[in-house]
Amino acid sequence: MALLTKDEAFALMKKVLSYSKADECEVNLNGNENGNIRYAINSVSTSGKTFQSTLVVASAYGKKLGIATINEFDDASLEKVVRRSEELAQLAPENPEYVSFLGPQKYAEPKMFIQSTAAITPKQRADMVEQSLAVAKAGNAIAAGFLEDSMGFAAMMNSKGLQAYSTSTNVNFSVTVRTQDGKGSGYAIRGYNDVSKLDTKSATQIATDKAVKSSTAKAIEPGKYTVILEPAAAAVLLENIFFSMDARQADEGRSFLSKPGGATRLGEKMVDERVNIYSDPHNADLPTSTWNGDGRPQERVSWIEKGVIKNLTYSRYWAEKKGVKAVPGPDAAIMEGGTKSLEELIAGTKKGILVTKLWYIRQVDPQSLLLTGLTRDGTFYIENGKIQYPIKNFRFNESPIIMLNNLEELGKAERTVSTESNVNYLVPPMKIRDFTFSSLSDAV
Repeated sequence: MALLTKDEAFALMKKVLSYSKADECEVNLNGNENGNIRYAINSVSTSGKTFQSTLVVASAYGKKLGIATINEFDDASLEKVVRRSEELAQLAPENPEYVSFLGPQKYAEPKMFIQSTAAITPKQRADMVEQSLAVAKAGNAIAAGFLEDSMGFAAMMNSKGLQAYSTSTNVNFSVTVRTQDGKGSGYAIRGYNDVSKLDTKSATQIATDKAVKSSTAKAIEPGKYTVILEPAAAAVLLENIFFSMDARQADEGRSFLSKPGGATRLGEKMVDERVNIYSDPHNADLPTSTWNGDGRPQERVSWIEKGVIKNLTYSRYWAEKKGVKAVPGPDAAIMEGGTKSLEELIAGTKKGILVTKLWYIRQVDPQSLLLTGLTRDGTFYIENGKIQYPIKNFRFNESPIIMLNNLEELGKAERTVSTESNVNYLVPPMKIRDFTFSSLSDAV
């Protein structure tokens, strides 16, 4: 099934709604084309393109809800999926937290679709990978990577008059480069809506340089160090804040935003006053959808402003219970930075550690957001403003809340991709004092 225009998607969903006999009915329709090319040991291993379309029907009788999914769109199949969702709804118990579907909403025009990305050809993918491989081979190193591009649409309609439609494109590239002896490793990751911003050659050069320079890593003692986290390393820690801004969890005492007695930390200063985090679907460098999964409009929201918790996310049920506005969680987050480059942050560091990547992140304590994980793919010791030598990897134990209270300096914000969630963010490299490394790791 080809990607549908707004008119085509709406016509299909209207047909689905015409079959409904439920009190309320809602239809979500999504379609995507994904192209990819994968390589390892300096040669392409797989490439391909996939097409996916899914239609989801939700039917409600009072507070009883049934949901059914299909990927066939002939009339008989459409009626069948509606009947199935209604059967499931009749069998379901009443949901005391059910909230009726939204009525008509107003949405700003999304800015996620770039035609040049939608028009990527197999040859373009191969050319971008060829540039990456040429860099690794020139450095006498071994590269493995993945390039994936996508274009798609999302549409929504319900029996109460809500209609929504958006299109998007995206391209993600990641590469790991190893030395021939396997002792050195480097990494780079990039993600954009606009493929013209992707430079696989320069990204691979960074990864190759780190691999070569890290091959003679030496062990230093674990402990508390000043660290410079590159954007990809910072993002996997910061997103644990972004994903934990739920008001209900805070009200029920289950998060770092909870206080004894049922109060929350909304309005309190919790981190350094230089920390400003917000989401904005219209940001030119990180555009996202202007509506979320249940049809609520996505707007610019300040989450942390000058270190103060300014907003929490609210489901429609919890917002109704608390008598406040239902604020959806963001699709991406932006942290304001400074003006310095990564190189300038390094140059201004007397002693510290440069961290390329953090991985295998696990939560230790949700109420303090204490996390543990490992450094990887290029960890270096800094002294007197220069990288002196590579060091063996560490396990860390750190909370991003404590980290943002130990902030020394922020660099210029860059778009990056989380290696844990695959979500795109706009975050700066950051210099942090007293970052806790608890033990050594032999992995490269």
